[in-house]
Amino acid sequence: MDNNQQNNGVVEKTPEEKGFKKYLSFSIEILKIAVIALAIVMPIRYFLFQPFIVKGESMSPNFESGDYLIVDEISYRFAEPKRGDVVVFKYPKDTTQRFIKRIIGLPGETVVVKNGEVSVTKSNGENVVLDERYLPNDLKTYGDADTTLKDNEYFVLGDNRTYSYDSRSWGIVPAENIIGKAFLRLYPVTDISTFSAPTY
Repeated sequence: MDNNQQNNGVVEKTPEEKGFKKYLSFSIEILKIAVIALAIVMPIRYFLFQPFIVKGESMSPNFESGDYLIVDEISYRFAEPKRGDVVVFKYPKDTTQRFIKRIIGLPGETVVVKNGEVSVTKSNGENVVLDERYLPNDLKTYGDADTTLKDNEYFVLGDNRTYSYDSRSWGIVPAENIIGKAFLRLYPVTDISTFSAPTY
């Protein structure tokens, strides 16, 4: 420091002080980025889309145990569930559990499972035997069921009809229990795909 700097009262910061200031500035920027990221990600995570890992074989062969899915939570706020949608819902007998099944019966319909077939009497009186092309050709839907659905009630089945624990056993799914529909499979990476309701 020369004499002029001493006379003018100039005091330079030490290298340590300069380094700390840079570190503090960098940390504040990182914190800002983290806050912004959380502000964007959290609403998406809790109100729009939610991850779900399939456990068990009740939806085989279309969904296997370990599949990592993204569940669309927003579509049903604007439209009703469709027949064939694969949905994640709170199990009516224990709402702490999450199940994944396919919607077969809609509100106001009667679903009959008999002789290995599934038939639906629609609200307009039309009766149809479902052509479930997403299932293996030799697969039969075992059991007996005859269920008439009220408003906001759905009848669901697993794709693996031999082993699935579904509406044949424990009854209907109330609309308020439905979390959302399977939208995207992210894992395994060889099976990345989106989903849409089949045409019957």
